[in-house]
Amino acid sequence: MVSIPSFTGDAGPFGGGDPYADYRTADFPFAHHADLADRRLGAGVIAANDEFFAERENMLKPEAAEFDPEHFGHKGKIMDGWETRRRRGISAEQPHPTADDHDWALVRLGAPGVVRGIVIDTAHFRGNYPQAVSVEAASVAGSPSPEELLAPDVKWATLVPRTAIGGHAANGFAVDVEQRFTHLRVNQHPDGGIARLRVYGEVAPDPAWLGVLGTFDVVALENGGQVEDASDRFYSPATNTIQPGRSRKMDDGWETRRRRDKGNDWIRYELVEQAEIRAVEIDTAYLKGNSAGWASLSVRDGESGEWAEALPRTRLQPDTNHRFVLGAGAVGTHVRVDIYPDGGISRLRLFGSLTEVGATRLAARHQELGG
Repeated sequence: MVSIPSFTGDAGPFGGGDPYADYRTADFPFAHHADLADRRLGAGVIAANDEFFAERENMLKPEAAEFDPEHFGHKGKIMDGWETRRRRGISAEQPHPTADDHDWALVRLGAPGVVRGIVIDTAHFRGNYPQAVSVEAASVAGSPSPEELLAPDVKWATLVPRTAIGGHAANGFAVDVEQRFTHLRVNQHPDGGIARLRVYGEVAPDPAWLGVLGTFDVVALENGGQVEDASDRFYSPATNTIQPGRSRKMDDGWETRRRRDKGNDWIRYELVEQAEIRAVEIDTAYLKGNSAGWASLSVRDGESGEWAEALPRTRLQPDTNHRFVLGAGAVGTHVRVDIYPDGGISRLRLFGSLTEVGATRLAARHQELGG
């Protein structure tokens, strides 16, 4: 297993200049997975016991936390994160919080899934971060209220045991719990602030829901599709191409650096399961002077299957949603989009349905994960 750096202790007080100059971070081995706590997927922080200094919702902002040393409000320093008040003991004789005192927040994942890693980012919380954190997870069907999640009959599994962390740092934790979860409970001991929460993992969709839909986007992140690899991630992640909704700005899609050779760029995807693809959308929204010139799509069945062309190399227009009906349905488990020579696309949609084999395997996997 890859060793993950552990950060503890305060960061130095902010002394001016770039606030990220002394920020502590690392390359986490699980960060290639999708962020299950992404707001674009529908994630939310649905409750917290305290958010006196800064709102709980800040934890799920997609961008890095900002810091303005002169930004104060009526309650004190305004921080770009979730920050609770300082805990106190019960009396002058016992002024300190107990070992069990802690603050908590309930997070609804944007899509149910298997968690592979968690990052609790304390950027700019230099001396006001929690001494330790812990994270628990539960699988609750439907749209439970905070009261229902906190009921005594809900079973919570520990993903991150109580662990000391560092201030102004990206604190990463690998998770090895092979189970499907819908909600997290993030605890900070005894109090303090967390700038951002990232929950990396694999979406585990509900087979019954997909079965009722019939025809759906078999590569969409929310339905269990994922990016396996990409030739280039210079300007933006390839996972953007399977996010919900249309792109709203240029960096909300996938854009590569400019090629100076005779090659081409590509993304390889894994579908939710074996499916028959009958229609394709390739969107270049907001990519105007940098959209891909041409694109093709290939499909293969299984890890060792041969690639078969489903959509030949086709001219793309800037800032346009292109729709293609496939003459014959393409059956497979993996798809590759090649763009020529470089540039970007904002979204890829593959409309089809699971094969009988795919539906059976997805149902079995769902049961294995406790669904």
